[in-house]
Amino acid sequence: MSAERAAADSHDVIQVRRARENDLRDVSLDIPKRRLSVFTGVSGSGKSSPVFGTIAAESQRLINETYTAFIQSFMPSLGRPDVGQLRNLSAAIVVDQERMGTCSRCNGIGLVYTVLAMMAGVASVCEQCQGKRFTPEVLTYTLDGKNISEVLAMSVAEAHAFFPSGQAAAVLGRLRDVGLGYVRLGQPLTTLSGGERQRLKLAIHMAEKAAIHVLDEPTTGPHLADVDQLLALLDRLVDAGNTVIVIEHHQAVMAHADWLIDLGPGAGHDGGQVVFTGTPADLVASGDTLTARRLRTYVGKSMGAGQDMRAGQDMRAGQDMRAGQDMAAGAGR
Repeated sequence: MSAERAAADSHDVIQVRRARENDLRDVSLDIPKRRLSVFTGVSGSGKSSPVFGTIAAESQRLINETYTAFIQSFMPSLGRPDVGQLRNLSAAIVVDQERMGTCSRCNGIGLVYTVLAMMAGVASVCEQCQGKRFTPEVLTYTLDGKNISEVLAMSVAEAHAFFPSGQAAAVLGRLRDVGLGYVRLGQPLTTLSGGERQRLKLAIHMAEKAAIHVLDEPTTGPHLADVDQLLALLDRLVDAGNTVIVIEHHQAVMAHADWLIDLGPGAGHDGGQVVFTGTPADLVASGDTLTARRLRTYVGKSMGAGQDMRAGQDMRAGQDMRAGQDMAAGAGR
């Protein structure tokens, strides 16, 4: 973590007290603002309950209350999460694993399958346009020698070179920054993984001024080589003054975090408790959870391979965050 981010103000936190959503057992914790905080734990340990069931849900409820009574009459009624106290919370951009923006009928495929009773269903390419999706008249119009079908066949990286300036370049640049340079412009949403759809939504919101970004396993889908690019993007968000909260299993994201919140100790009825809060260095040095053992192994291998890992450097230098100790103590109050 950068020196500027190492000394967090222990009072500048999102305070969660006595959260009881789903299987949470009166969970109390502090999440530092303008930092990268990662929720960890085994599958089913209850990571989503404090993040989406409590923080994101309350943020959305507060946003809805800013609308007029007339507008609210058309919106679903959102009850307050089962939490004793939730302080210092502001508007959040929630980027989850849902199918975002797809057609409810065809799920974004662009084809409607015909079911033939006793035979297999049929889906065929349009004979009139030969799968180009546009009429011959439309295809006669070109920009720098490319028609719209050819532009949609470009990857994001190719399109960014084709549109070197203007609003298109800005949007394509954000898509490239989130690691989607390989995606074709006309690619159906259904062909994207959950992690890729998250990064697509994140690219859309990158230009917005938001205090909190909430992400659900953003490493799902991308190649391992793209994880470093994702981490650099998360750093950019934090360095711009945003609070980033992530649910993640990937050890590289855990090691890169400014603050870890580990839930467990097991899954289901054996979970729902905070078993550790602190820095990655603290977890590796003294943690006794499944996450601690996994991260300890990962850090050891990374150091042995000579990787320049930000958290690894902190651990080797034996840095201790005073603000982290304050927050850990404050969460128990």
